Amino acid sequence: MAHVRFSPAEFEALEVAANAAGMTVSAFVRSLSMEGAGVRPFLAEGDRAVLGLLADGMRAIGGNLNQIARAINTGKKTVADGDVAGSIRDAHGVATALAVELGEMTRRSSAVRRGEDG
Repeated sequence: MAHVRFSPAEFEALEVAANAAGMTVSAFVRSLSMEGAGVRPFLAEGDRAVLGLLADGMRAIGGNLNQIARAINTGKKTVADGDVAGSIRDAHGVATALAVELGEMTRRSSAVRRGEDG
């Protein structure tokens, strides 16, 4: 058993979060503590792999956009409109995939926290 003190505002926020997760305050705090201690990590191995791939993709797109900006700013090279538009579309695609993945990870972790299969 552990005794933890919260201010009234902190406890109210905790109750709201626990209710949103469909859990008691005790189960919610226990679940978060186990995640924080690494006993039951928030992200599974597959989740970390997907996030790593998305981060790599975003870094590559960022590099392309940097090169395009450098070329435009120095005036040494002409940049095709299609290059700029393509890089922006690529960034949008990766950002959308990231948002979808984070939503799924959140849904799965909430289900696990509640003791569901996920």
